[in-house]
Amino acid sequence: MGLVFEELIRRFAEFSNETAGEHFTPREVIRLMVNLIFVEDDAALSKPGVVRTIYDPTAGTGGMLSVAEEYLTDMNPAASVALSGQELNPESYAICKADMLIKGQDVGNIAFGNTLSDDFHPGETFDYMLSNPPFGVEWKKVEKVVRAEHEQKGHAGRFGPGLPRVSDGSLLFLMHLLSKMRPAAQGGCRFGIVLNGSPLFTGGAGSGESEIRRHVLESDLVEAIVALPTDMFYNTGIATYVWILTNRKPEARNGKVQLIDGSGFWQKMRKSLGSKRKQMGDADIATITKLFGDFTEAELARVFDAAGKEVGTAVVTPGETPPEPPEGGRVKLAPLSRILPNESFGYRTITVERPLRDEQGRVVLGSRGKLKGKPQPDPTLRDTENVPLTEDVAAYVAREIQPHAPDAWIDPDKTKVGYEIPFNRHFYVFEPPRPLAEIDADLAEVTTRIQAMLAGLSA
Repeated sequence: MGLVFEELIRRFAEFSNETAGEHFTPREVIRLMVNLIFVEDDAALSKPGVVRTIYDPTAGTGGMLSVAEEYLTDMNPAASVALSGQELNPESYAICKADMLIKGQDVGNIAFGNTLSDDFHPGETFDYMLSNPPFGVEWKKVEKVVRAEHEQKGHAGRFGPGLPRVSDGSLLFLMHLLSKMRPAAQGGCRFGIVLNGSPLFTGGAGSGESEIRRHVLESDLVEAIVALPTDMFYNTGIATYVWILTNRKPEARNGKVQLIDGSGFWQKMRKSLGSKRKQMGDADIATITKLFGDFTEAELARVFDAAGKEVGTAVVTPGETPPEPPEGGRVKLAPLSRILPNESFGYRTITVERPLRDEQGRVVLGSRGKLKGKPQPDPTLRDTENVPLTEDVAAYVAREIQPHAPDAWIDPDKTKVGYEIPFNRHFYVFEPPRPLAEIDADLAEVTTRIQAMLAGLSA
């Protein structure tokens, strides 16, 4: 039922200006997310009599809940799975509820309404959660309620860490899921959420987005972030990422985040479906799942023949030898999986002051307050610098600022801590330019060809 309904709304969405990602998630993306949240628990989930709860605050037609239940029951037919969710769209809600009824689930666990303003599962916590909230959708309609909860309840409510800008409410759903995590003392929780690129880096130090990232990283909740291929969703082609968060990390993962670049694992579809032109096959999902499950760094080896045509790929982990290229060919290595400490994503934004000078070039001293007798800062020369948390501020200033501005100083009262996850920067591979002789030869060839064409025209 869910699949039929999704095909209908996909077709109608092509003729309307629907919000990107609002309707539903491709099934292969759901399978990947389900694999990622369960892979580390396979042994525990295989035990007889296991009972687990799964929740989706943006349930849609129930696709994520259904695939998660199928995974668990296929692994352990004796497992007891309770599904819960909430959905804003009335048609999707009806389909989801009917689907749960057919599966024998308690349909009272599927609620109708806006998750951000009306949480119909207050005080409940879950073992696993999945969500694909709308991308880049403003939350102005529920701003009053959300701000009131943030200001009145703080960390006792759902939105304590901070509030993102009104133009994108994705991180509100992430915080909502954080509030639904079963406490670690009771077994803990793991969840997966699909987000676009904005939550990775939008907002400077002290902003709502940065404070939310700071909260999840300093609390050591982020387990992994996986970049998906573009053109995977039916009504948007933007880059998307799967975040995996948990409050019961295995010991090896403590204090670390795994970044996986899965953007190259796809096959072209025979026929595009809206904006969806790519799909992930079973082998692609298995490769990413294995990288996550093994918790290892890896590189993707791309093998080219002598003519420059790609003839194969291989995943290379530490200690493994890249494949041999054919005669005259070459192998290009690119990062595929990286493991980084949480603090590597943090930085301090420091304010660099320069003294105010009078017309004779003399430093103007303050006459009152805490600046009395000290150089007055010149607002027109004020600047800011981002210093990684892993680096000493004094050493940074001595190396980067003092040689160029010996009279500069740092105002510690204005220093802010920020967090961002520059995903692409960690996977960037420098491609050296071609030798100058090659470029000159190409230019000479093109010039000769153009001259010959001009001569032919004038003949």
